[in-house]
Amino acid sequence: MKNRKIITPRQVPEYNTYELLPDRKRTKYCIGIPVINEGARLKNQLARMRALGIDKLTDILIFDGGSNDGSTDRDFLESIGVKALLVKTGPGQQGAQFRMGFDYLLKYDYRGVITMDGNDKDSVDNIPDFIREMEKGYDFVQGSRFIRGGRHENTPIIRLLAIRLVHAPWISLIARYRWTDTTSAYRGIRRRVLEDRRLDIFRGIFSTYELLYYMSAYVPRLGFVVKEIPVARKYPEEGKTPTKIKFEDKVKLLWGLVKISVGFYGCVPIPRSRVG
Repeated sequence: MKNRKIITPRQVPEYNTYELLPDRKRTKYCIGIPVINEGARLKNQLARMRALGIDKLTDILIFDGGSNDGSTDRDFLESIGVKALLVKTGPGQQGAQFRMGFDYLLKYDYRGVITMDGNDKDSVDNIPDFIREMEKGYDFVQGSRFIRGGRHENTPIIRLLAIRLVHAPWISLIARYRWTDTTSAYRGIRRRVLEDRRLDIFRGIFSTYELLYYMSAYVPRLGFVVKEIPVARKYPEEGKTPTKIKFEDKVKLLWGLVKISVGFYGCVPIPRSRVG
């Protein structure tokens, strides 16, 4: 008898929802920002988005992992144009935050989501580009600082080499599609990707960073239309690099690549890809 993939019920961590603006849904697309204790970096990023009118273009959702530094104060978030704050109370890290946020946006029938970090490193002025590409029919739009038109500043050399020489080639080999920037959460995802039962992203096994890389590896192989678009990413010139990835997380990241390579997460690919 052939092995068959078992589709799990939607596994989502417990979370609280705070609707900060009166309408339940105002736009076709939303922005999802996973955060935990980002401090002034998140506030600066939201202020930049407000100055560009991003809060009028698309609903902004904060996927909070349990911040206690005041950066997700509800009065502040409401004043800066955030639509809703989701606070995870169940277990898990970034992967759980994404499952929480994706659960919410599917319930409220958003057509797609632009995800990005909340540490003020990404070029928020590129947000309309993701919407434009999803409106054209692209299902998965990855932002890349390494393609023509993209740029990066002050990227730590070890991180740069790890992405360019290890992570991106490894994921590209699995995906059968050439990605150049596979560690960035800056991407656009249409709802049909999130709902695809072959991909089956709502599993508790996606607790940390696995979900980001799993999607990059298997979305192209499932026949979705994918592409990269140029974005910018800037690290601080001085001081500590804003990141939540510790040494043990780097070990888990490499182990996660191995597990994705051997089909540990059980995706069901199809023979041919549709890529843009």
